[in-house]
Amino acid sequence: MQQDQPRLPSVRRLLFPYSGEEPLTRAQGARVIISWAIFFPVALMIGTLPFVLLVKNTSLQQAALLLFLIFLAGVAIFGGLAWFVVFMINRSARFLQAQRAQLSARNSNPSGGRYGS
Repeated sequence: MQQDQPRLPSVRRLLFPYSGEEPLTRAQGARVIISWAIFFPVALMIGTLPFVLLVKNTSLQQAALLLFLIFLAGVAIFGGLAWFVVFMINRSARFLQAQRAQLSARNSNPSGGRYGS
């Protein structure tokens, strides 16, 4: 019976396409941070756009300034959050690798096995 590889949803592939079992390289971490810092603020801007357009007494400059500030705030918030996620994923992956190395070193001990015979 062949095991099916789980297909990642397209949003998951865009925002975090890594398994988390190995630490991310700097390039992979930067890709995650940049994708989060662009994807979520753009979604916030698109969600805010109808409300900005509904306000009748808002000039075009004020609307553009509001959308720009929303984008900058989103970049700061979600970029920082993505940095924290990358930091924690790398930390847990290194911990997992150290545990596996310690377990394999313990299991390959030639002193006679579990009971020391």
